[in-house]
Amino acid sequence: MAKGKAQASIDSVSQEALAEMLVKEELLTAEQLQKAFDVQKIKGGMLSDVLLDEGLVTPENLAIINSIQLNVPLIDLKRHAIQPQALKLVPEDMARERMLIPLDVVGESLLVAMANPGDAGAIEDIRTQARMNVEVSLALAEDIQQAIDLNYRSMGELEKQVEEFDPPAKEANEALSELVARTPVARSLDLLLTQAVRDRASDIHIEPQENRLRVRFRIDGVLHEVFSLPLHAHSALVSRIKILADLNIGERRRPQDGQFSIKIREKNVDIRAATMETTHGERVTLRILDKASSLFTLSDLGMLPDALSRFQTMLASPYGMILVSGPTGSGKTTTLYASVSQLDRNERNIMTIEDPIEYGFNDISQTQVNVKAGITFDSGLRAILRHDPDIVLVGEIRDQDTADTAVQAALTGHLVMSSIHANDTVGALFRLMDLGVMPYLVASTLVSIVAQRMVRRVCTHCAVRRPLQESEQRAYIEEMKEEPTNMLTGTGCNLCVNTGYRGRTGIFEVLAVSKEIRGLLLDGASAAEMRTQALKEGMVTMRHGGMIKAKQGITSVSEVMRSVFTIS
Repeated sequence: MAKGKAQASIDSVSQEALAEMLVKEELLTAEQLQKAFDVQKIKGGMLSDVLLDEGLVTPENLAIINSIQLNVPLIDLKRHAIQPQALKLVPEDMARERMLIPLDVVGESLLVAMANPGDAGAIEDIRTQARMNVEVSLALAEDIQQAIDLNYRSMGELEKQVEEFDPPAKEANEALSELVARTPVARSLDLLLTQAVRDRASDIHIEPQENRLRVRFRIDGVLHEVFSLPLHAHSALVSRIKILADLNIGERRRPQDGQFSIKIREKNVDIRAATMETTHGERVTLRILDKASSLFTLSDLGMLPDALSRFQTMLASPYGMILVSGPTGSGKTTTLYASVSQLDRNERNIMTIEDPIEYGFNDISQTQVNVKAGITFDSGLRAILRHDPDIVLVGEIRDQDTADTAVQAALTGHLVMSSIHANDTVGALFRLMDLGVMPYLVASTLVSIVAQRMVRRVCTHCAVRRPLQESEQRAYIEEMKEEPTNMLTGTGCNLCVNTGYRGRTGIFEVLAVSKEIRGLLLDGASAAEMRTQALKEGMVTMRHGGMIKAKQGITSVSEVMRSVFTIS
């Protein structure tokens, strides 16, 4: 948190009064206060800044004191519902510059939360802008910043830009390129992408319908409709995206895919674009790859302690094959990246073949699949094997050629890591055999399989304990063999966009391919028999692991039921 921005200004509050109140409210001891005064004598500056810098008081406690001293109410913006009619009265630029957020309109007054309620100039500017009386309250600057990002949607500005579009005629490619490069179109796309990054969206779906252009964001794995635009904006937006992604803007029938980069809020963001013809025109899906976000470690993924320990032991294997399975969007690539990031890159040669390369590693040779240049997973893997690798990461095993080459690499002393589409760990074994790999080769090469799903985390800011619904109770009792207690449920707040969930975590099952599992494979055992043996050896299923996390208050039973589907 930036210095001096975590609390209201203390300019109008005497240093002595602040110190007296902190000690009186038992938020600070006399010894701590004396230490703060000693530091202030050396460094100078405001007492509030010194208290924060030295870690002697929290921003929240300081805000409480400021609220009392300044005689203004302290607002919790995480729970306060901000009204759209209030947002319209104060421009976003003014809100960011003055660090404030309009809350509501009551009678003839505009209610505003400010980080610095003593800023008379800002209050006067708001009064002039809104042409209303202004009533102020206090809020933490960090909360105000989040509230601005969450509540100042791009819809209004986007509508203004879209109104400036001219419905494009059927013109030549050069003329169309010039048209879509105009400011309204470019600005509209920038607004769309900026809002998606603010909302933590992983994907943007631009979908033409019969009488409108629907825009949806995928947030924490679930799609939400955020904009509904006029149809005449469709062609210009799609053409703008095609130009940025270096696609053929004249080609509308064939699916195309490309990539471009853009800077949003001082962060470099890569965008993968894919187009496809539908009944009402081309739809576009944009995948947002935020390279500024930190890479996960294995301990960050959400594996239960026993499963994490088991998987880390498997990663120490000098050769063989480790597979990560799950449907699209289940976090397989994240798990593979987290696994690679903990391996020794100095004494071992690590090489990858990926489609696409989503994160760049230091000291690792990464290769991008390029079908036009003849670089596929299979051909790329064959080329890698001529470069003396110790560890090879293959983005995905999706055909027999890649599967055969990966198995041969594992047999010849390499550790091969890859993802595969299968519902669970045992399913991945049979998926390999479906691709034409002989059972004895699967038994000889496989070291471990991880199956995973992503579940949404209960929002910690609005979580309350409630009894489970009847269907949730049945599912929990069936899996855990115990009666459930009241569990945490998100009621919805500003931070989670009223969904009750914020962020995601993984649920996993880790199968170590033991001597007994290999024997069952060679004997042609069924999936049920192999699963029974894996459970005997200590494997925890995804569903069971999910219920443990629900019991811990990390996710909810309904999320586990949604993500790990079983017919029963």
